[in-house]
Parts: sequence; structure tokens; C-alpha cells
Amino acid sequence: MVEVRPEEISAILRKQLSGFELEAEIEEVGTVLQVGDGVARVYGLTKCMASELLEFPNGVMGIALNLEEDNVGVVLFGDDRLVKEGDTVRRTGRIASVPVGEALLGRVVNPL
Repeated sequence: MVEVRPEEISAILRKQLSGFELEAEIEEVGTVLQVGDGVARVYGLTKCMASELLEFPNGVMGIALNLEEDNVGVVLFGDDRLVKEGDTVRRTGRIASVPVGEALLGRVVNPL
């Protein structure tokens, strides 16, 4: 029969726990309620900002334009056939923006 030594078990546990790093990543996610005509209605993004970029499954991106009390209206930048009811939507925390420089001065820009 194998002899159990508490000090050996303690040493193994301490060694295992010394390399443990607690990493928790918090993401605010929402759920697609309906999709139609390139616009998705999303529930659950209570802290979403106006003009924030949102990420849908299959790499489809969208921009939050209509912030309502219980849902967000999102204009999709990709194929709306790839977005389905019940899909999970993730906030990116980025506001839509266009980088500018000397080459852009004096030009007319259509952002959409």
C-alpha cells in the first residue's frame, strides 16, 4: 500500500498554486431580437454608447445608432443574412472614427 505524506501533498499543491494567475475578462453582450433591412434590434447592451462599433458572429460589424430604453438599433455593415435572432452581440468599446492627416484635408468624405 502507498503511504500518503501530507507534507509532500502540500508541497505539490503550493507549487501548482504559485503559477496560478487569476484572469477574469468581463464583456457586455447582448442578444439579437430581430433583423431586417440591414438593421438589427439588440437587447441587453445597457451601457452601449451612441456610434459604438458592435461585433456580431461571423465577423459582421455594426454601429449603434438608435439607443432606446430596452434595446439598441444597430445598422449592419455586412450581410444581414449572416445575423440571426438569438445571436450574441459583443461591445467593442470603440466609437466609429476616421483617421485624418494632411492627405485628407480639403476632401469630401462620405463615412458610410
